[in-house]
Amino acid sequence: MRAVIERLPHRFPLIVMLLFAAVLSGCASRGDKSDIGSGDPPEVIYAEADKLMDKSRFIDAAKKFEEVDRDHPYSPYARRAIAMSAFSYYKAGMYSEAIQAAKRYTTLHPGTKESALAQNIIAMSYYDRITDPSRDQGRTREALKELQTLVRRYPNSIYAVKARNRIKITTDMLAAAEMKVGRYYLTQKTYLAAINRYRTVITKYQTTAQVEEALMRVAEAYMALGIKAEAQTATAVLGHNFPESKWYQYAYKLLKTDGLEPRESKTSWISRAWRNVKPGSG
Repeated sequence: MRAVIERLPHRFPLIVMLLFAAVLSGCASRGDKSDIGSGDPPEVIYAEADKLMDKSRFIDAAKKFEEVDRDHPYSPYARRAIAMSAFSYYKAGMYSEAIQAAKRYTTLHPGTKESALAQNIIAMSYYDRITDPSRDQGRTREALKELQTLVRRYPNSIYAVKARNRIKITTDMLAAAEMKVGRYYLTQKTYLAAINRYRTVITKYQTTAQVEEALMRVAEAYMALGIKAEAQTATAVLGHNFPESKWYQYAYKLLKTDGLEPRESKTSWISRAWRNVKPGSG
């Protein structure tokens, strides 16, 4: 027994080192498998991702497309795999991930074949989450910005026509949100705050359906403040651009109650805002 005890201190460090090495080896063989690729060629992995897409297993497909880019970054399949991973995330409703992947594509590969697709994914990831005018319009503004980028950079792409229609929808949504707040301020008789909201519609969203009412409400607010020249200008601009509008009839009757006629002042901010607008463009 004494002999065994005497030998133990000399052998113990070696035993500990061997055990420690075995533990590390086990961890390497078990814990990091998710970071090690399948070893398959890129075309095989890409085909597997395509099959997962066909089965509507979008998250799994996104992971597979990411595997192509991660394990074979210089292969011909890697570039498109980034765009397809973004599309897969979009189809899965994982919009933040879709935006991140698509922006990575547009940053690394601007002007390439799938760049219009990637930009469309970014825009649609915001557009699909637009809320009604009574709620925060942050995503609507982001959608508008990305849709405008899509049309500007890729005007002849297959996505451009729908993007132009969606731009009209988003701008009308933003204008409607401004109008809703403006009406509230008007009922509270906080006229300057109301005018500021209507001014945004008149200057930024002239081609929306909301602009006719905005001009009429501006006339109403200015009349309430006793600033009659601006009310006359708003009505004149409204009548010149939308002579058949019911809102023009309302504004005209409002002026008549005070014995006034529509008369445009060229120095008014309303006139300056509409100087380059064609009649009926709204």
